[in-house]
Amino acid sequence: MNEAEQIKLLICEQGRALYLRGYATGSAGNMSAVLPDGTVAATPTGSCLGTLDPEKLSVVDVHGELLSGPKPTKEVKFHLALYRGNPQLKAIVHLHCTYATALSCLDDLAEDNVIKPFTPYVVMRMGDIPLIPYFKPGSEKLVTALEEKAPGHNAFLLANHGPVVGGSTLTEAVNNIEELEATARLYFTLQSRREHIRYLSDSEIKELR
Repeated sequence: MNEAEQIKLLICEQGRALYLRGYATGSAGNMSAVLPDGTVAATPTGSCLGTLDPEKLSVVDVHGELLSGPKPTKEVKFHLALYRGNPQLKAIVHLHCTYATALSCLDDLAEDNVIKPFTPYVVMRMGDIPLIPYFKPGSEKLVTALEEKAPGHNAFLLANHGPVVGGSTLTEAVNNIEELEATARLYFTLQSRREHIRYLSDSEIKELR
C-alpha cells in the first residue's frame, strides 16, 4: 500500500471513529487530506463519515477540479482555501459536533479567540481560535474569510455552523477537533458557576505557546 492509499484509508478509519463516538451524524461533516502529489482527497458530497470507502473518495486538484471519484463535498472549497492560506496544514476536519456547534451559536463570542483559556490544552494544540462570521454553507464569502484568517491559525469556529480544525497530519487534525469539542463541553458544564471560573493568566498562556 503506497502513501496515498494509506492516507485515504486513514480518512475512512478516522471518519468511522468520529461517527461511532457521536461526533458526526447522518451526512453532516467533511474531511480532507493532502496527498503526496499535492492533490487532495476529500469526502464526497452527501457521504456519511461512518461509511466511507477509500476507493470512493473524491480527489481534486488545488483548484478544486475533480480528478477522480464522485463529486466532492461542496465545502472542499474552504478546505483548499485553508491549505493555500496555511501550507503547514495537511488535513482538515469539519464537524457539526454538539458542544462546539452550540458554542458557535452564541452571540457574545470574542472574534479573535472564541474560548478564553481555562485549561492549557486548547492553547497547546491550537492557540487562538478565531470566529468566522456566518455565511451560507458553500458560500464563496466563507471561502474568502477562512483564507484570510488561515495564516497563523489551525482552528476556526464558523458562526452558527460549527468547528473547522486542521493539522499537519490527519491524526493531529482529528485530535485537535476532539480537544476543541471537549473544551466546549467543559465550557457549558461550567456555566452555572461561570463567575467562579479560574481563567489562565496572560503569563500562563504565554508559557504554553
